[in-house]
Amino acid sequence: MSPWFPVLLSLRVAAAATLFSFLAGLSLARLFTERKVPLRGLWESLILLPMVLPPTVLGYLLLLLLGKHGPLGSLLGRAGIQVIFTWGAAVIASVVVSLPLMYQSCKAALRSVDPQYARAGRTLGLKEGFIFRRITFPLAAPGIISGAVLSFARALGEFGATLMVAGNMPGRTQTIPLALYSAVEGGHNAEAGLLLGITVGLAFVLVAIVGVCERRTFSASFAGAGK
Repeated sequence: MSPWFPVLLSLRVAAAATLFSFLAGLSLARLFTERKVPLRGLWESLILLPMVLPPTVLGYLLLLLLGKHGPLGSLLGRAGIQVIFTWGAAVIASVVVSLPLMYQSCKAALRSVDPQYARAGRTLGLKEGFIFRRITFPLAAPGIISGAVLSFARALGEFGATLMVAGNMPGRTQTIPLALYSAVEGGHNAEAGLLLGITVGLAFVLVAIVGVCERRTFSASFAGAGK
């Protein structure tokens, strides 16, 4: 099997997971920063729980939920949809582990925006949706983008939960971390070295993007403080 398959699959899984994490994380962050939600502490704890759970434990919980006899898996099975041991299961595992990072970054970014801008917009009669799209989101964009990059990196490196729900099947569900593990275990040093180099290169690019976003966030904050 070509060593490039795990790379392409990992990029595909990470991109899909980042998209879902971005939409869910930003929506939840906006909800919890703009409104008073009952039992907010409980809901936030559930969102952040994957950050502290061991990946294998998280994978086992997903397996119980999405497995053939699980509550969600049985419903999908009746509809003829199989999730376990597919690349879609890898996406679900990556979403679960990357969502906390996206949520935390979005919440911090939205809270960093001076509320006087939103109040000024309301004074001018602007609607809340317009204020968020044209004022709040652009100001919080560097922090939100940073969260998306971190979520992508987390999804790209996911191992334990993915192994539990998607398996390690070459040519089907084998991502970079799984392929690297198999290559090392099988003594395929050349393939392991290639995967290692690709992983380090991608990580370097992602860290550089986060650094740029942080500098832009600092510059925007400094400029706002000077007004």
